[in-house]
Amino acid sequence: MTPSYRAPASALRRFLQGQSSAGLVLMGAAALALVLANSPFGSSYEALLHAYVGPLSVEHWVNDGLMAVFFLLVGLEIKREVLDGRLSTWPRRALPGIAAAGGMAVPALIYLAFNLGPTAQGWAIPAATDIAFALGVISLLGKRVPASLRVFLTALAIIDDLGAVIIIALFYTAGLSLPDLAGAAVVVGILVGMNKLGVRRLTPYLLLGLVLWVLVLRSGIHATLAGVILAFTIPLQATPGRPDLEEHSPLHRLEHALHMPVGFLVVPIFGLANAGVPFLGLPAEALAAPVTLGVGLGLLVGKVVGVFGSSILAIRLGLADMPAYAGRLQLVGIALLCGIGFTMSLFITLLAFPGDPLLQAEAKIGILGGSFLSGILGYALLRIAPQDRPGTPSH
Repeated sequence: MTPSYRAPASALRRFLQGQSSAGLVLMGAAALALVLANSPFGSSYEALLHAYVGPLSVEHWVNDGLMAVFFLLVGLEIKREVLDGRLSTWPRRALPGIAAAGGMAVPALIYLAFNLGPTAQGWAIPAATDIAFALGVISLLGKRVPASLRVFLTALAIIDDLGAVIIIALFYTAGLSLPDLAGAAVVVGILVGMNKLGVRRLTPYLLLGLVLWVLVLRSGIHATLAGVILAFTIPLQATPGRPDLEEHSPLHRLEHALHMPVGFLVVPIFGLANAGVPFLGLPAEALAAPVTLGVGLGLLVGKVVGVFGSSILAIRLGLADMPAYAGRLQLVGIALLCGIGFTMSLFITLLAFPGDPLLQAEAKIGILGGSFLSGILGYALLRIAPQDRPGTPSH
């Protein structure tokens, strides 16, 4: 008897236990950046970031180059989950999708309540959730968190990442170069054609992806979006009509190959390059500046209100079901963890306030403070929240 086909677990699911390790490395990199920025080596740290290697500075190579690899992985995971995973059907998308929408809208509104002037362009900074940190905290709690809430948080974070990508494309794009955009469109057309023609080797996709990155970098659209575009063209099937070989598809192979270097190298390097805030050189009022408060409260308060509030509303209206064996207090804890906005929030900060070190520093203070408090409170609440047992699902 032929065994029934079971879709292989995505790399994200297989790496859930390792997320705590990647999160610790990222925390260590952020801590080191803060130490360096506030030490006698602070000027050397800044000089290194602004030193040029070829056509770009070290900082730009990290933020435009390495982070394109991060966005490539994000794009692969989004495609994988939408076509063959947790987000493959509308019922599965309902609760995390509604929660993600609320979790992006409310923090942005809180930020704008403090920033209606020129600093309003930072509205998207507190809207993002850091999946590595959030899942890292979840993994530390072990069986105290129902599997359904882990799935909910993962799906929510993936939809959140997709929302952040769309926001970057629509609202943080500089002046456009039409010739470079046309060239990028041609490359995308070739990539799609290769997919349709059944090309399954990764090398041609990656080489064309490099060309696409250069064209997008020059076009005025942020270069990291080239990673997402490339990801969407990578084939999910290994061989047409052969689902037994699905786990060997180009998408799976590339996704699995990228998880270790992205989690333990790319993102920590990004944190090391961008988390450094020279507190000693900042005016005291920066700690309570509108940008600092808007970002910090947007993450700490906005995510809880947005994620939990929209989730409960959707459940009461019958649009979605409560995650199995989860209580409302546990759902509040998950909503708090969504306030950890480290990586994507730092990235959007650089796009929102280019060339303004003071506003960037204020936003980073808000990100670090809001993310730290959200993580601590979320962990503590999930630690003490009563657990529902199988057979008595929460209503």
